[in-house]
Amino acid sequence: DIIALLQEVSLPPERLTLEITESLLLEETERTLVWLNQVRAAGVKLSVDDFGTGFSSLSYLKRFPVNSLKIDQSFVREVITNTEDAALIRAIIKLAETFALDVIAEGVEQCEQLEFLKQHNCYLIQGYYYSRPLSNDAFIDFLKRRGGGEVVQFPRP
Repeated sequence: DIIALLQEVSLPPERLTLEITESLLLEETERTLVWLNQVRAAGVKLSVDDFGTGFSSLSYLKRFPVNSLKIDQSFVREVITNTEDAALIRAIIKLAETFALDVIAEGVEQCEQLEFLKQHNCYLIQGYYYSRPLSNDAFIDFLKRRGGGEVVQFPRP
């Protein structure tokens, strides 16, 4: 269904990233693995959403064909003032690097959070730091003001 829909709207599969939860990875493992491999083989990217907040099993990082991990906003929120959150974020980033996965931080709202993430090699973020949620029209205007429709990223060192 996903591939047919992408063809219908003329969107290349590599432009779509599906966010999957940890709980999906833990349910119906073999069936899920077959489905995820089919989706990845078609070119769609997969991201584990809210990584570290569920009943994580590190074995699924080598079993399932994911491209990225998303650090939950509950860790990002107090990263500057809470040493345990900072340690968890650093560990998730290192883990992602070990498995050659991208890492995305959710809930970035402050410059200090952004700087911490950059210092620890997290270059993809989501959050109010750039913008609050926007309507379709406001989003198009936002992209035009930024000079295009590319994803906001920091250059990798």
